[in-house]
Amino acid sequence: MAWEMKTDRPIYIQIVEKLKNRIVSGYYPPGEKIPSVRELASEAGVNPNTMQKALGDLERQGLLHTQRTNGKTVTDEEDKILAMREGMAEEETGIYFEKMRSLGYVPSKTREFVDRMAARLEA
Repeated sequence: MAWEMKTDRPIYIQIVEKLKNRIVSGYYPPGEKIPSVRELASEAGVNPNTMQKALGDLERQGLLHTQRTNGKTVTDEEDKILAMREGMAEEETGIYFEKMRSLGYVPSKTREFVDRMAARLEA
């Protein structure tokens, strides 16, 4: 099944984001071999060159490593993965707080709202 790609941003950036999410969420655990470029490209419904470009970006960020005969693996540096997760969560939280501010919620009221929603979800 192809990944859902939007037309408002370059596809390779969306692929980077999707794979980054898979890494920080543990879908691809530290040290694990990821599928080949061709497999990932087929799964995403994109050209292998586009997938290779995205994987190269993740490698430059230090999240992936190429092993000559064994393909690409996720870094085993868990601190790096946790830092990336924290940064992504911080960015998403900032976006959320800005959207809530545009609805008239100040940060303290946003926190109260989040607490109420979390309580509902835990019930």
